[in-house]
Amino acid sequence: MNTQLAANTKSDYVVAKFGGTSVANFDAMSRCAEIVCADNQVRIVAVSASAGVTNHLVALCKADLSAAERDEHITGVVAIQEAILAELSLDADLAHGFNETLKAFQNLASEGAKSVAEQDELLSFGERLSSYLFTQVLRAQGLDAVRFDVRKVLKTDSQFAKAIPNVAATAATAKEHLVPLLDDHVVVTQGFIGSNEHNQTTTLGRGGSDYSAALLAEAINAKSVHIWTDVVGIFSTDPRLCAKASPIARLSFDEAAEMATFGAKVLHPATILPASRSHISVFVGSSREPQLGGTWIEKEKSQQPGIRAVTQRKNQILLTVKSPEMLLASGFLARVFTILSEFNISVDLVTTSEISVAITLDNAPNASRPELDQACLDKLSEFCHVSVENNLTLVALIGSEIQLRQQEMNLMQVLSDFNIRLICHGASKHNLCFLVEQSESDEVVQAIHSRLLESQVAA
Repeated sequence: MNTQLAANTKSDYVVAKFGGTSVANFDAMSRCAEIVCADNQVRIVAVSASAGVTNHLVALCKADLSAAERDEHITGVVAIQEAILAELSLDADLAHGFNETLKAFQNLASEGAKSVAEQDELLSFGERLSSYLFTQVLRAQGLDAVRFDVRKVLKTDSQFAKAIPNVAATAATAKEHLVPLLDDHVVVTQGFIGSNEHNQTTTLGRGGSDYSAALLAEAINAKSVHIWTDVVGIFSTDPRLCAKASPIARLSFDEAAEMATFGAKVLHPATILPASRSHISVFVGSSREPQLGGTWIEKEKSQQPGIRAVTQRKNQILLTVKSPEMLLASGFLARVFTILSEFNISVDLVTTSEISVAITLDNAPNASRPELDQACLDKLSEFCHVSVENNLTLVALIGSEIQLRQQEMNLMQVLSDFNIRLICHGASKHNLCFLVEQSESDEVVQAIHSRLLESQVAA
């Protein structure tokens, strides 16, 4: 959709999203409530599951759990919620909904999810439970807060675990059910989840709460989305890896999209899609230290050309397909990508030679299903030789107007100390990517940051 589905004039509304660490416990929730109270333009709050809950839920989706293991994970979820409840007294409406939701979780978790649809239902309980608790925390600070089930408005297809939003339907249902609440209430809702046309629960993929917030902002024509997390904005690299990593004050949509896609975990990659197409600015800041500011992501092109950040994404797969029939033939690539599409596989990098194609895929260890399964490999093997390499890391240099000039040529000197499996540049002027052995990737990132970025002043 484009913005034509909504009013042409931007509202003053702000959508705030709080991640798992921001709603991890009562104290963390209280800090977030103070942020909401300080900005009367925040009218929708999307929350993640409290930190630790989703890991338990992902484990509960496994079919081979023993009864003792299943009970352990159920107890883990309940314990996180009860620790917060110990500091709260839920109002009657919230107490009823919370207790019914907790009971439904325990029933499904005890029986086990027997289908992908039930897995999404099970994975949804973290956000559903935390939204009751956060609503009460806001009420305790004097706000007229209401809890809202996002499944009433965020409509998707039926690709469970990786549902694709129906933007037009979401805008229509938000106009009917959500917008009328915003003038008089702060609406607390859930990230990560939605529902299909049959009102079955769907999920947007791990980390999808950021995406949810941006979709809701687009649906109500908000002016901005505030993503509150545990770091002060987006850094030139992971500050846990490089002590001299520096925050970046402003990024373009293109730069931010590349960083999120290639490993800057502070922001879900899909968040940029609705924000960019509807010109909604995005702010990323720390819920622990909101006074320190953060990173603004906007449409404006960066005024600073060259490399601005280096990211890494571990657990990558390199899939190589090779066939002499590819030589001087048409249709080979189309055939390969048609099969990948049939299995809903997302491709990151592609390089080609005369008779082979190398493709990188994400293989996140905490995903609810493997990215590349045997059925896909079997289908590819019917017409070409297939090889799969694991334990690789994709390292990406992100910036604006990246070309192989002096700064980038210095990169070649840095990389000469490491084994490079694949390099990809030219499709975008915002990135330069390569694959390295996972065992060396931290050292690669540190070397690049030290030699190319630490001498620069953060933009």
